Amino acid sequence: MNHNNFNFLAIIALFFAVACSSGPQKTDDTGDATKPYTEKYRPQFHFSPDSAWMNDPNGMVYYDGEYHLFYQYYPDSTIWGPMHWGHAISTDLVHWQHMPIALYPDSLGFIFSGSAVVDWNNTTGFGSVGNPPLVAIFTYHDPKIVETGGVDVESQAIAYSLDKGRSWTKYEGNPVIPNDGNRDFRDPNVIWNEEIQQWNLVLSAYDHVQIYTSDDLKSWKYESDFGIDAGTHDGVWECPDLFPLQVEGTNETKWVLIVNINPGGPNGGSGTQYFLGDFNGYEFTADSKETKWVDWGRDNYAGVTWSDVPQEDGRRIFLGWMSNWAYANVVPTEEWRSAMTLPRTLSLVKKNDQYVLKSTPVKETELIADNSTTVKIDEVLKISGVRELDIQGLTLNQSRLSLELEIGETLPESFGILLENELGENVTLSYSASAEQFQFDRTQSGDMSFSDKFSGISVAPYKIGATVKLEIFVDAASAEVFVDGGDLVMTEIFFNSQPFSKLKVFAEGQPITLTSAKMANINSIW
Repeated sequence: MNHNNFNFLAIIALFFAVACSSGPQKTDDTGDATKPYTEKYRPQFHFSPDSAWMNDPNGMVYYDGEYHLFYQYYPDSTIWGPMHWGHAISTDLVHWQHMPIALYPDSLGFIFSGSAVVDWNNTTGFGSVGNPPLVAIFTYHDPKIVETGGVDVESQAIAYSLDKGRSWTKYEGNPVIPNDGNRDFRDPNVIWNEEIQQWNLVLSAYDHVQIYTSDDLKSWKYESDFGIDAGTHDGVWECPDLFPLQVEGTNETKWVLIVNINPGGPNGGSGTQYFLGDFNGYEFTADSKETKWVDWGRDNYAGVTWSDVPQEDGRRIFLGWMSNWAYANVVPTEEWRSAMTLPRTLSLVKKNDQYVLKSTPVKETELIADNSTTVKIDEVLKISGVRELDIQGLTLNQSRLSLELEIGETLPESFGILLENELGENVTLSYSASAEQFQFDRTQSGDMSFSDKFSGISVAPYKIGATVKLEIFVDAASAEVFVDGGDLVMTEIFFNSQPFSKLKVFAEGQPITLTSAKMANINSIW
């Protein structure tokens, strides 16, 4: 949760203008599930708020058949303001029901980012083993201390729910972790650690993370830190996540530490880095101190994973905020602002003696693929120059594109695909052989007048093989690119004036072969 670029005196005035209480807040179980959501640029199969401002995903937890998504929310404007926790629920990770606001600001401050868990053993005493509480762990951000120039702005607090997340009671002993002297001290993420039979918490402390242990989620002991001499430090570290993943095809398990950073992303502004290593419950030891990126695009930030996904499911499911703090407050949407990425399954593989954290869209996205609109190109096409594909009326701005390309012994200078509309606006995904990198070009994508930081070409280093597989999900104002089954991911937003209607494949220097292409519309989740 970044707030470095805002006028806090104005925000403080707004804060005291809204009705906030310091006691527990109760909410009912209603939500607008009938709104058509057809505004210009409104995503049709990515989660977006009913209205107003949204940023980081928060408190993502699975319980009793429901995936809970909480998120940073300011209900009174489409520009960042006093933070609440918005709330939505899904049974399938793709269709979402908007719920009432879960957590409101109070006398201790705004409700910044955090996580949520099921306290199965009732270690808190808030519920019972038969009715375990959901416990949210979040950051209080005190605007009064900001106004006076103090440092101890942020502290960590908890709230609990005994009715499946429909209402929340803030713990009377908050904060549970007081400020430690860092002005940027936030975004707690909690897991139950079976090995030590305790809770672990990781949070961001300006340019590194801190690790804590607890028996009851209320009393916490600082154990260690990580990152002062690791990763990139071009911005503030935020929204960490720490969890184990088994390396596919082996019995080996590595711990993954995700740390978001702003600025300092691989292509400017916000980005999400990760480290792999070992964790004994008290200290994280990285295999390498070099930064690796979860996503090389410019528009995947603050991503973390769901807790308490059932063991029989076994997935580690990730979700990010599909924007960038460099321009998030000024993108040209009017009623609402920003969306989330598709939920993604994370997996760990070993490729060329290197561990790679892969991301793939969750299998539930098949539920919204419109198979009646499937376009297959069965013939093998030799591509030299530019070739427009016959997409037979496919709605490109609401589609999934799956292409497989065969590369000859001599690499082309470049190859890729282009999405274009009748006005000539376009976005291009290409590969440069000389630079050994994929490039996403949105310099001709449409409206870019809102920010001089928006236009540009994102790059991602990658060595291709004899074949390249591309899976691309295109929504009203975004594209999520998955290369070779998620070995490389790029997420980008754009604001084209008209829907894209042309799909072109190109190769320069040497030809490539399009061996298969399968495309389908994606149904609206609303």
